[in-house]
Amino acid sequence: MDQVRSAPQPSPQSAVPGTLTPRVLVVDDEDHITELVAMALGYSGFAVDRASSGREAIDAIGDVVPDLVVLDVMLPDLDGFEVARRLRNSQGAARAVPIIFLTARDATADKVEGLRLGSDDYVTKPFSVEELVERVRAVLRRSGATTPTPRRLVFEDLELDEDSRDVWRQGRLIELTPTEYKLLHLLMRNARRVLTREQILEEVWQYTFSSSTSVLDTYISYLRAKVDGDGPPLIHTVRGVGYSLRLPRS
Repeated sequence: MDQVRSAPQPSPQSAVPGTLTPRVLVVDDEDHITELVAMALGYSGFAVDRASSGREAIDAIGDVVPDLVVLDVMLPDLDGFEVARRLRNSQGAARAVPIIFLTARDATADKVEGLRLGSDDYVTKPFSVEELVERVRAVLRRSGATTPTPRRLVFEDLELDEDSRDVWRQGRLIELTPTEYKLLHLLMRNARRVLTREQILEEVWQYTFSSSTSVLDTYISYLRAKVDGDGPPLIHTVRGVGYSLRLPRS
């Protein structure tokens, strides 16, 4: 059963420790959860790495120390508590990495164990992805790490200002409704990537069933009329899959 209530999207950009883009490692053996959480964090401006087991997480941290770890307790090899123990007992920067435990367990004893190991927060499944992102931000603020700040997105001659929510094409201001803005913002965050209908519906409308795809098609047509009126079309249909923001193929 899906244990995530909603799913913002992202295409995380690579970052290195010490830059203004914090790196988060998401560890869970359920691929759909790591994908949704990674997309949500990437959409919010974080650089994201993923691991599906405890040993994979330890290896990943050995290669590049993240600014925070979202760590599932129920893993197929080493459980999350054991991963935390090894990190806390290891030498070097990994000892100080903040940890948010992510698990289906809700017993008080498990929460106490997580806190005893020095976890910075504890999120119980099912959970809201938006809430998890805010918890990540809060923990990073407490740890002194810099969190992502809004910036201007640019793709070819299309620009979007995340502060003012203004959009321009070839310097011309485009008036968008809140839903149109959210849809375009998602496409620009994932420029050149193909987003499935399901991914877009979950992010923009929090829909999780395919019968709602007609509303997506309608808003894509609205957006095309406003965005693609000047210059080459940028919003493209990928038949049988979804949509992509890219240049026309010659």
